[in-house]
Amino acid sequence: MFLQILSTYKQSFAGLSKESWILSIVILINRCGFMAAPFMGLYLTQALHRSKSEAALLISIFGVGAILGAAVGGKLTDLIGFRPVQIFASIFGGIFFLIFAHVDDFIGLCILSFFISFFVDAFRPANFAAVAVYAKPGTETRSYSLNRIANNIGWAFGVSLGGLIAAYNYTLLFYVDGLVTISVGLAIWYFLPETEHKKAREKIKKEVDNNESAAINDSGSTQNKKKLIMPWQDKAFIYFILIDILFTTCFFMMFRVVPVYFKEDWHINEAYIGLILGVNGIVIALFEMVLIAKIENKRSFRYYIIMGVLITGFAFGLLMLPKLWPILLAIVCVIAFTIGEMLSIPFINTIVIKRSQPETRGQYAAGYTIAWSLAQVIGPSSGFLFAEIYGYNALWLVVTGIVIFCAVAYYYVIPMFKSSEIIGIV
Repeated sequence: MFLQILSTYKQSFAGLSKESWILSIVILINRCGFMAAPFMGLYLTQALHRSKSEAALLISIFGVGAILGAAVGGKLTDLIGFRPVQIFASIFGGIFFLIFAHVDDFIGLCILSFFISFFVDAFRPANFAAVAVYAKPGTETRSYSLNRIANNIGWAFGVSLGGLIAAYNYTLLFYVDGLVTISVGLAIWYFLPETEHKKAREKIKKEVDNNESAAINDSGSTQNKKKLIMPWQDKAFIYFILIDILFTTCFFMMFRVVPVYFKEDWHINEAYIGLILGVNGIVIALFEMVLIAKIENKRSFRYYIIMGVLITGFAFGLLMLPKLWPILLAIVCVIAFTIGEMLSIPFINTIVIKRSQPETRGQYAAGYTIAWSLAQVIGPSSGFLFAEIYGYNALWLVVTGIVIFCAVAYYYVIPMFKSSEIIGIV
């Protein structure tokens, strides 16, 4: 039995490129350092004794910086490549985290929050594009899953350690985060050298040339060469991203609003909150790659996305139950949320990257990243304000309803992606 389980894991990871593994190690370090963001709301409300509305404002500014950072990062990825974008974004993001640790003025914190999120999210489309370039043909979904596993191992370790550090000293939390983030840029510079980057760019050029050759062969003329479609010209992609904004708006509340809810209403200590949220990363690290390898070609992408979104809605519904055993209920809630995430997010990632062409990969990745960044503006701020006026139970009821709506919307929109560039999503 043990050997069979071991064999299943080995098969799940087989065939991935060396660069995909290196990139995942780098992102693991990156996510270990992203330990401070879930505790920003707690930092303002508990350590600095600010109101929920001020916490909402700071997190919204964090989201605005993320939107602009994602847009700039995506454009620069297509212009100068994913390697320099990741290096500079990590180093500057880390520097601003270090400065954040020494500021307690609210306006100063808001300004620093903007710059931190700008550089943190400029990193993301570049990293997203890098995974696609380094992945061997036919391994894209598993390569993104490997990246997510590294992401979530780093998240599990980072958020658990972050909770322990926050319980001791919030200033130290931001200091550790800054140093780790800087180390990410240095790790990319050292472990993914320029020679590997040049190979990746040559792969993109080859894909572009192949697309152009195919278009010439189909039309018999260079004048009818395949036209590049930008993400803002892609109707199906725009609809898909709009739904994704709604879904991720709710998604982010699990890591921004729910920790405050656990603290204020369920009276769970910060250290336990960090450990409970860390369960999300542990479950993904242990089971996502095997799950994807087993189910990837069994049903359509649409089926798995919808099932995952519905299970995510169920997780938010659990928050409305009576808090008789708060820690146990919190763990069950996070596990249910994680199952929904594992079923939906990897296939959403693959749809986005397969929809793009090599020349526009960074901008499609930026469009997807902007959806997540918008959610950072809309989700926590609206969640905190709504909870302050109507209470948390009303918030979880509304969030559950929105998530169910997203599942229905994905059901109707995903079939619009019917094309030769996207396989098996209908």
